[in-house]
Amino acid sequence: MISPTNGRVVWYKPLAGDSSLARLSDQPMAAQVCHVWSDTCVNLAVTDHRGTIHNKSSITLAQDRDPCEGECYWMPYQKGQAAKTEALEGKQS
Repeated sequence: MISPTNGRVVWYKPLAGDSSLARLSDQPMAAQVCHVWSDTCVNLAVTDHRGTIHNKSSITLAQDRDPCEGECYWMPYQKGQAAKTEALEGKQS
């Protein structure tokens, strides 16, 4: 599990009916963590596909599963880096 911290970037999967976000494709939206409530709940500054920033509060961070609409998740690169770090830490113990 990756612990979220302020300033980290995640992907946000918008709700299908959220018309406040400009959606140009099915690609995830970039989001920056603004506040951490827990390892699975964060506040976000979401950048829509036109570059407009929207505030989202108490968003679920899908850690070890596929995200549902309205949730955020780690990018594949971040998951890969976390796995490498865990493997290195395992070798040191």
